[in-house]
Amino acid sequence: MKNTLKGLQRLEDLVLVVAFVVMIAAIFIQVVNRNIFKIPVSGFEEAAKYCMVYMVMLGTELGLRDGSQIAVTGVVDKFRGKSRKVLQIVSKLIVIAFSVVMLSSGIGMVQKQLQTGQTSPGLGVPMAVPYAALPIAFGLIVVIQIGILVQMILNFNKPDEPEEKQEEVTE
Repeated sequence: MKNTLKGLQRLEDLVLVVAFVVMIAAIFIQVVNRNIFKIPVSGFEEAAKYCMVYMVMLGTELGLRDGSQIAVTGVVDKFRGKSRKVLQIVSKLIVIAFSVVMLSSGIGMVQKQLQTGQTSPGLGVPMAVPYAALPIAFGLIVVIQIGILVQMILNFNKPDEPEEKQEEVTE
């Protein structure tokens, strides 16, 4: 299971890098075109926006995975031992439940876009493509967070590691 999670995480990281490179290239080309060539092309700006949408959505999972998301841990920090682990598991279950709801809604949005056949004005791509960022991101969140939850449950009876060592494990 760890290999599957690592594979998904590597794929996600690759998509983030590709989206970033495409976004930067599209913006650069758009600026050069606007200031030098003055050819009316709107697809570059639209491509950059869609890349940014994918980066934000996939970055959400990345932040959840490595713990860099903003979190209110005041309650959890007051507990130690097994009670702290139980609160962390409950917190993970809430994240997974929310992500399942968002995944379901995102799938519905993509299906609606596929039914209507709407295309983007600049690139002419089906609007289901940018909308697909939602179910892709939340699908990854569900899968990876369930994997982390399983690891938390399996390690429930193991003693807590020092804080410095926990940070090294997550990187």
